[in-house]
Amino acid sequence: MRRYPISFLLLTGLGILCAIPGAISLAGFGASLHPVLDDPMAGMAFIVSAVALIGSGAFPLVIAKLKENEGA
Repeated sequence: MRRYPISFLLLTGLGILCAIPGAISLAGFGASLHPVLDDPMAGMAFIVSAVALIGSGAFPLVIAKLKENEGA
């Protein structure tokens, strides 16, 4: 079984959690969660934050993959 770096798992999980209200807000249902999410730009901010979190989580994964290939 492949072991993933904990930072990859945490940041990717947070990115997914951040993308959910962003997608709901962009779909037009944000006001049902919170009045601030009624604005589509709030949804866009959540999506941008989600992409940044997932991208930040990818770095430890790439580093671990490079270290694994170096030892082979």
